[in-house]
Amino acid sequence: MTGGTAASVRSTGTPRRRVVLVVPASDERKVLSALRADCDEVMLDLEDAVVPAAKTDARARAVSVLATRTVAAPTVSVRINARGTNEYYDDLDAMASAHPATVMVPKVDGPDDVRDAVRRLGDAPTGVQALIETARGLDTVGEIAAAHARLQALVLGYADLGADLGRARTCSPASWLHVQDRVLIAARAAGIQAVDGPYLGVRDDAEFRVATTWTRDLGFDGTWVIHPAQIDFARATFTPSDDDVAYARRVLETMAAAAGGAVALDGRMLDEAVVVAARRTLARAGAETEGNGT
Repeated sequence: MTGGTAASVRSTGTPRRRVVLVVPASDERKVLSALRADCDEVMLDLEDAVVPAAKTDARARAVSVLATRTVAAPTVSVRINARGTNEYYDDLDAMASAHPATVMVPKVDGPDDVRDAVRRLGDAPTGVQALIETARGLDTVGEIAAAHARLQALVLGYADLGADLGRARTCSPASWLHVQDRVLIAARAAGIQAVDGPYLGVRDDAEFRVATTWTRDLGFDGTWVIHPAQIDFARATFTPSDDDVAYARRVLETMAAAAGGAVALDGRMLDEAVVVAARRTLARAGAETEGNGT
């Protein structure tokens, strides 16, 4: 297996993140509704969506949800407050005992932000995600992606990053291409997931659909949403079709049967790049990769 292939499958076994519903942990009604939603992950937010006076109560509610959680899907993760805030270590200490699937570290400026969170979590069976939403974070995104084996995903945060860059709020999806590619390339090089940050509207409207389809076509694994109305389209957009899954299986089966020799499928020569794409398709579909020949 080549180095590039090895990196591309590092995130195997981590939860799918086609659609991640972000809700303030301070709002009990929204939290309970989110836990019943047909999404891959619920992100309980202790940071931007929670006013300072409610942060202690929000943390307690997140701990309570995790303690009483009995259903495996959707996955539950927690966005803590940023390093350097008064709440940062209190959040991490609580999560080290509460065991969410992952802790989302916001405003990651460099690899040490990831490593510091991992150190504080200790031996807790909790992964880490990094939110890229500062110019410094974008500048060091490759180092961040490779910071620690417990890092599962990079997420692109448009609102804070746009403010840090001085970018207009009315920018089209295409104007973010360079930024999106930097995050995507860093994630792929490290073999972790690349997840798009939220479209800031709350409707399943034409602009949301354009932005979601755009990042799917770029290669992102999924997206955050901030309203349940956006879940169905996002999930469908980032889920491979039955035809895509069937073709991916045929690629792996054909390569396995060839036992390393040159082989064609439907008039197209197969190589390792096609195999990597097939494995990624099956991973996005939540399918097994039987007959992959590896």
